[in-house]
Amino acid sequence: MQFTIALPETIDLAIIGAGPHALTLTTHLLQKRQSIRGKFSVFDPSGRWMSHWKQQFAALEIPHLRSPAVHHPDPNPFALRKFAESRPDELFPPYDLPGTQLFEDFCQDVIRVWQLQEQVIPLAVKSIEPLPHHLRPRFRLCLQDGQEVIARRVVLATSSAQIQIPDWVNQIQTAYPQDRLCHSQTIDLRKLQLMGKRVLIVGGGLTSGHLALGAISRGAKVHLMIRRQLAEKLFDAEPGWLGPKYLKDFFAQPDWGQRVMMIQQARNGGSMTPAIATQLRQQMRRGKIRIDENCQVVKAEWLGENWRVECSDGGKHECDYIWLSTGTKFDVTTEPLLKDILAAYPIKIVKGLPVLDTCLRWPGCELFIMGGLAALQVGPTARNLSGARMACEKIVPAIVKPSVALSHTFNRVQAS
Repeated sequence: MQFTIALPETIDLAIIGAGPHALTLTTHLLQKRQSIRGKFSVFDPSGRWMSHWKQQFAALEIPHLRSPAVHHPDPNPFALRKFAESRPDELFPPYDLPGTQLFEDFCQDVIRVWQLQEQVIPLAVKSIEPLPHHLRPRFRLCLQDGQEVIARRVVLATSSAQIQIPDWVNQIQTAYPQDRLCHSQTIDLRKLQLMGKRVLIVGGGLTSGHLALGAISRGAKVHLMIRRQLAEKLFDAEPGWLGPKYLKDFFAQPDWGQRVMMIQQARNGGSMTPAIATQLRQQMRRGKIRIDENCQVVKAEWLGENWRVECSDGGKHECDYIWLSTGTKFDVTTEPLLKDILAAYPIKIVKGLPVLDTCLRWPGCELFIMGGLAALQVGPTARNLSGARMACEKIVPAIVKPSVALSHTFNRVQAS
């Protein structure tokens, strides 16, 4: 029996998504203005905070985060350290990286302290329709159960990244079982029996390292193929990107195309932490994994029982599974929720990234964007936990003080 969730007809602020970015935004809003408590709603089909994040970390058996303990959803940067005082062995070297369980428990504590348990409405938003009005444009949100809500302002805080599939995958001629070739985002190590199986993992980022170790621990022989050298980095972007050291030049750069290049160079494709790279080298010495660098798949063929793969170095290999750890990309033109916004308010887009105003607002309307799509105004760490905090510094003042006039930020975007 289907229960209809009773929703108000109009809300002041709709937050779409209930992940780390949305949670960060909510605590920062409440810290600045307690009276906003009854005026916003968070929409996520799971009905729970952090459920997608939790699922991804569990599926890949990730033991700890890549970002240090100061990056988390609470406005107080030291809150996680304080929370971890009785659990010091769950902060990992070299920079007190929080264990996955510790971080999850901390986030649950943040949700309890800020009284946000009941805040998530368990419905997906299917479309955001701008309602033109010469004084105050609003948005109609169409929800998965057919209900509609009118919102004065909207923040899109979903991860909204497209998975990247290499060209050779689309050129496979023969039909093959779906579970024999998958993208890392759909893999759940906990459900797999891999004893004696051969797994080819394509990609050189941290995810491919987690997948390789997970497959080896289940008795698989792993072949890791990386199109460049294996890159070892503690963080996916240099710590200088968290403050003025690098951001000063980034924000001073008026050319959006140059900003895109700075973002790409800062992230520079995938990299593994030294700890994971060390574990992989140990497994290599034990004969459990083969790592081919500067090598990529050019053709794959399903033989009925297993794969035959041809590589750019002329090598041919057979395997039972192919896992694509080829990352994601951000492209505002392919985000279904922004289709109507794009049509009503066409804006400048550079390499898939929207040129937002300095408050991360879509020029011309009261829709704000967090996460990877906001990179042109936040920098290379926009998608990370640190990027969530940096986004809040820009969005929160525009929401709690609507006098941060639309017109002046809009004009500044037009001028640049």
